[in-house]
Amino acid sequence: MPETGGVREVKSAGRTVELLEVLAARGDRPARLLELAEELGVPRSSMYALLQTLIDRGWVRTDATGSLYGIGIRALLTGTSYLDTDPRVRVAKPYLDEASAALGETIHMGRFDRGDIVYLATRESHEYVRTLSRVGRRLPAHVGALGKALLAERDESALPDGDLERFTPNTLPDRASLAADLLRVRERGYSIDREEGVSGIVGFGFVLRYDRPAVDAISCSVPVARMTDEHERQIVATMREVREKIETAVPALPGAPDWR
Repeated sequence: MPETGGVREVKSAGRTVELLEVLAARGDRPARLLELAEELGVPRSSMYALLQTLIDRGWVRTDATGSLYGIGIRALLTGTSYLDTDPRVRVAKPYLDEASAALGETIHMGRFDRGDIVYLATRESHEYVRTLSRVGRRLPAHVGALGKALLAERDESALPDGDLERFTPNTLPDRASLAADLLRVRERGYSIDREEGVSGIVGFGFVLRYDRPAVDAISCSVPVARMTDEHERQIVATMREVREKIETAVPALPGAPDWR
């Protein structure tokens, strides 16, 4: 059984978290009892009992037949509480508004989590809607500007092995191509996602260096049809300025816990 901080993991708690993560990752695809039991490697009777407990507490929902399962409303309430109580997100939001107003493009804030990027805040452009950028969405770090900006802050041991999951024909295909791209990110000082995560969208990512290594980043996403050399220069200048404002504001938070 794995240990965390010298304390043995509580098996039932670990299984509960794994189940909720599986259901959350499925999005709008509900799961059946047998699927969940097989994926988590537990007996159907144990899985059924766990599901019923979580249904009673609102963490899992089921359909009228009782045969399909999905993530419950309590997960939403907990996720919202995370955002509402995170001081760094709260500090950054006005500056995300500022960047959105100045550039007229979609602005994101994301956090590095176990090789993925989780979107914490988004300011959508009025010119277009990018459905992949909703708050709470999790994407592999190698596919977008936010993730590549944060991967560039880490050594190569943090990079995924083997073939990388492809989201578009432009997604970086393997560890070697990703490492080469991250070298350019370090030289340039920001990342560029050229239709690697979403076809037709270019992204520019900037790390927020109030942590070492950085765990948060901001980005600007632009449709290819709206990109010009002048607009790119404007984006880079504005996002650098916004980054500096956020980095200056966050360390001054009075009494904020140093969350890890």
